[in-house]
Amino acid sequence: MAPMSSTVTGPPPVPPQYPGYQEPQQDRVTRFIQRKWRDSPVWVAPAAMLVCMAGAVGYTYATSPTEANAGAAPTCLLKYATGFICPGCGGTRAAWYLLHGDIPAAARHHALFVFVVPFLLYMYVAWAGRRLFGWKIPQLNLSPGVIGVFIAAWGIFSVLRNLPWAPFTSFYV
Repeated sequence: MAPMSSTVTGPPPVPPQYPGYQEPQQDRVTRFIQRKWRDSPVWVAPAAMLVCMAGAVGYTYATSPTEANAGAAPTCLLKYATGFICPGCGGTRAAWYLLHGDIPAAARHHALFVFVVPFLLYMYVAWAGRRLFGWKIPQLNLSPGVIGVFIAAWGIFSVLRNLPWAPFTSFYV
């Protein structure tokens, strides 16, 4: 008996033809972006993310969001229109307090943001280090279940912080 070969020979299978169906064509913008991505140096994506993060940190550090009142621009449209606190409410203030080393105040404004920041920073360093320098830092691979649990916890936190009675009023910022 001859051993089975793991290679497949012949043309690839042809998908079934449907009347009136046309194969989707990429538009010019998509082709342009994919070509630029393919031709760009390896350092461009980590550098672009670093510039965006530095801009966000610089803006947060310079504007002092802890001194703004509720009606100051820019304001949260959800809170302005409905009176409810959105899931991200307090995140900028928490970032400001983290930048100034006040972890309890940061957690008071948005506990989940404070929890997730070290993971996001680690994921960026591991990805950029592997991409740029070939470092073998273990990647933090989050399963869909872990992401689902985090999103569910964020949703529950968002609902609890809008309840008007104690002990939930402590979540109100």
